[in-house]
Amino acid sequence: MSRRAPRRQRPLLRWVLRLCVLAVLWLAGVATWIHWVGERDEARPADAIIVLGAAAYDAVPSPVFRARIEHGLDLYRAGHARVLLFTGGYGGGGARFAESQVARRYAIRQGIPEEAILIESSSQTTYQNLFEARTLMLEHGLRDAIVVSDPLHMARALRLCRQLGIRAYGSPTPRTRFRSFRTRWEFLAREVYFFHRDLVVPPQ
Repeated sequence: MSRRAPRRQRPLLRWVLRLCVLAVLWLAGVATWIHWVGERDEARPADAIIVLGAAAYDAVPSPVFRARIEHGLDLYRAGHARVLLFTGGYGGGGARFAESQVARRYAIRQGIPEEAILIESSSQTTYQNLFEARTLMLEHGLRDAIVVSDPLHMARALRLCRQLGIRAYGSPTPRTRFRSFRTRWEFLAREVYFFHRDLVVPPQ
């Protein structure tokens, strides 16, 4: 004979079930929004192109960073902006070069004029990338920017831009390195986490 929950426990169980369903729907909605933002390319004429930093191996950009740099160069060559702004500081392990220095070196080797490039080399997080980029924009009279990053990273980047008062347009990399189901799922789960963390703890 199966045991049934006492009647007074049933309303509580129903409320717990409803809360679980609502939580799942909420998380699915956030994940869908992150994916949707990452599928939009808002590239348009702007004062600068901000390329968000990623890992570099000594003087060589990682595949993820190279995809971001190359997309930034494509936007520059298409005439969307007159300034390329590379972000990213020094990684761990006693790195000789900051990520932004690696990006500048890569861009110059691809024929981009050195005077068209600005860099900051002190940031370690996405928030710091954009905070330092804003400082450079203010110093050089740049009013708006196209932000380049991976598709699933774009929603957070644009949200931070709004918080920092940067007028920004997202242009995700068309050749993201996060292609497999596992890597895309891990990236998406991380961004869903950061979405909620930023609601509680101010980004830094």
